[in-house]
Amino acid sequence: MFTLAEVASLNDIQPTYRILKPWWDVFMDYLAVVMLMVAIFAGTMQLTKDQVVCLPVLQSTVNSKAQPGTSGKADFTTVETTTGQGEEASMRTVSFGSAPTVTPDVPLSRATSSQYQPTESGQEVKKEQKDSSGRKTNLDFQQYVFINQMCYHLALPWYSKYFPYLVLIHTIILIVSSNFWFKYPKTCSKIEHFVSILGKCFESPWTTKALSETACEDSEENKQRLTGAQSLPKYVSTSSDEGSPSASTPMITKSGFKFSADKPMIEVPSVTILDKKDGEQAKALFEKVRKFRAHVEDSDLIYKLYVGQTVIKTVKFIFILCYTANFVNTISFEHICNPKVEHLIGYTQFECTHNMAYMLKKLLISYISLICVYGFICLYTLFWLFRIPLKEYSFEKVREESSFSDIPDVKNDFAFLLHMVDQYDQLYSKRFGVFLSEVSENKLREISLNHEWTFEKLRQHVSRNAQDKQELHLFMLSGVPDAVFDLTDLDVLKLELIPEAKIPAKISQMTNLQELHLCHCPAKVEQTAFSFLRDHLRCLHVKFTDVAEIPAWVYLLKNLRELYLIGNLNSENNKMIGLESLRELRHLKILHVKSNLTKIPPNITDVAPHLTKLVIHNDGTKLVVLNSLKKMTNVAELELQNCELERIPHAIFSLSNLQELDLKSNSIRTIEEIISFQHLKRLTCLKLWHNKIVNIPSSITHIKNLESLYLSNNKLESLPAAVFSLQKLRCLDVSYNSIALIPGEIGLLQNLQHFHITGNKVDILPKQLFKCVKLRTLSLGQNCITSIPDKVSQLLQLTHLELKGNCLDRLPATLGQCQLLRKSGLVVEDHLFDALPSEVKEVLNQDTSIPFANGI
Repeated sequence: MFTLAEVASLNDIQPTYRILKPWWDVFMDYLAVVMLMVAIFAGTMQLTKDQVVCLPVLQSTVNSKAQPGTSGKADFTTVETTTGQGEEASMRTVSFGSAPTVTPDVPLSRATSSQYQPTESGQEVKKEQKDSSGRKTNLDFQQYVFINQMCYHLALPWYSKYFPYLVLIHTIILIVSSNFWFKYPKTCSKIEHFVSILGKCFESPWTTKALSETACEDSEENKQRLTGAQSLPKYVSTSSDEGSPSASTPMITKSGFKFSADKPMIEVPSVTILDKKDGEQAKALFEKVRKFRAHVEDSDLIYKLYVGQTVIKTVKFIFILCYTANFVNTISFEHICNPKVEHLIGYTQFECTHNMAYMLKKLLISYISLICVYGFICLYTLFWLFRIPLKEYSFEKVREESSFSDIPDVKNDFAFLLHMVDQYDQLYSKRFGVFLSEVSENKLREISLNHEWTFEKLRQHVSRNAQDKQELHLFMLSGVPDAVFDLTDLDVLKLELIPEAKIPAKISQMTNLQELHLCHCPAKVEQTAFSFLRDHLRCLHVKFTDVAEIPAWVYLLKNLRELYLIGNLNSENNKMIGLESLRELRHLKILHVKSNLTKIPPNITDVAPHLTKLVIHNDGTKLVVLNSLKKMTNVAELELQNCELERIPHAIFSLSNLQELDLKSNSIRTIEEIISFQHLKRLTCLKLWHNKIVNIPSSITHIKNLESLYLSNNKLESLPAAVFSLQKLRCLDVSYNSIALIPGEIGLLQNLQHFHITGNKVDILPKQLFKCVKLRTLSLGQNCITSIPDKVSQLLQLTHLELKGNCLDRLPATLGQCQLLRKSGLVVEDHLFDALPSEVKEVLNQDTSIPFANGI
């Protein structure tokens, strides 16, 4: 036997699931419990007290002559049997008529086997008749028990016998149907996860803070609207977690004043402080909500399962009501039984009474009433399920009442769960919506960021760069800390991998800021901040993956001098790059593009009138169309690196103001076009390094103003005499070629200051080399040189001498006469340096104790 508690446990759910139980589910659960109690009560009564009592129907022969005053109806004899503590039995017969007793013809027992014998005397007969107060049936107790059991199964309707069990089964089915969506594995896990997240969101301190700040902002806006003032409020109310917040959210969250393009906005100072632990928990909740939403919105299994179980309960209600109503009238107190056991009992018909009939009838009527109420609630549930689209949920009301206007609408199972929660308490979905808002998440990140990155910590990260400027580099942060803009003496600010970077008006106090780096950082700026950057920013570096990451305000910085664009411009979106906006950069002097261009964008010529330096670094993509270069007549420096050029572009020869040309890392094999450089009267520096050039044409002599020539990392085998006719040449770099001989004509280069021939096959140094007395740098490393002439002492201005990687046995002692040469500028093997005379080493080591000797 099972207890009520064991059966009721089927209806138990986790206490936390109650938020997903609307009033109709709760009411149906209570109705199910009542029906369960009815079933158990009826079953208990049936098992303990249910019985049938039967008496045979006696057919009497009526003698109208002998009994003139009697009716012709048969009299019935009622027999009452009782069972005592032991096995004793007594039987009492009560006669309800005056007809004579008629016994069956067939004897069935000792008491009934003997025929009725007339008495010998009338006194005995009268005495026996006087003692008998009823009609005899000639049945013993065992026969009554037998017939009672026979008639219980034959005469009683089946519904009277199985009513408690049917009620129990139906109730269990209804209970299981009501809670199946909480037990089914594919929905249970989602529901459990949702309830867990919902509870944490409801209790999170960040929810309280966000809603309280919203209420404060709303009350402050109302006050300003009534008073018309634009001053800070006298006080801030923090008594409520909810309210009617402003409809818009500021871009930057901070204390004090906000700057906007239209009017100044005043922000209420934070009224609560979120400690680090709560902040981390809130950030984890944002991530959980984001992942849960992506997981649950993909399907509507929970919704379908809930609709399915509601339909099952409704169909079950209709079924129960239809067949149960027909059995109400079958439950009665009296029943006629024809067991067909005349050969055992001697009677063919019995009249029986069912002692539980009235109780069962009342319980059945009660059960039908409960089922009707249950069914009407099921019908209402179906009406609610199909009245509105429950697979869509809108936070419109929450958006109107809060400053988080970006809370998205949700769908499918996520929407259905929120609809169910609203039936419990709408405050849950309102607080949950805070964690769906990106504005809310950004505010949390900003608060945590400002709490972590204080002014003192940022000051420790400030360093001096190669240009001796104060530089701050921020990498992979959730935003830009407010304290950054308190570093008023900062010169360079680098923001890298900060997707939510926002530059507030507070940047206007950084008067020394002239250089800004945005590496994969599509920063947003306020209007006042943009005005400051437009007037003060001189250098901007933008590194991006797609052109859409380039902020639109970049093209409006009218006082910008240098612009560096690093990223993919050769995409389907390159037509939308917006380079036409470069015409607003009226003071742009340097444009550096590192990308994968196939042609120079024609709109780049918008800045041609004032552009002095153009740098294009390709990633190996062949630059085909260069006609746009012809319009850049004012360009003084041009770099086309790694563009897969095979010849010197003819468009370059139109740049009459060109002073420096760098064609590094291309595929140039011949430079016969170099004769056209004679038209470039101002060309002083030519860099053709890292190419495939085999020889230098004699026409190079026409570039009379050339001062620097870089031909390193090519395939040169010799240096033509024409090179040494360039009297103004000050720097010659032919390193890493296959040159075996340095011509004696090198002595003609009296202005030569830097000569690099490292990584060649030179074995002898001509004496004419040391006539270049202005040499300051001489790189002779990684050659086959066996000796250094003593005339090296003539190079009085020599500061750097590279000899490492040769076949030298010793170094000349005359190195000590090179007044400006120090050990730090002498690149040679240690054993060769150690072999020098001590006085020479002493002279060369002076830089360690007397830096910048001899006026350097």
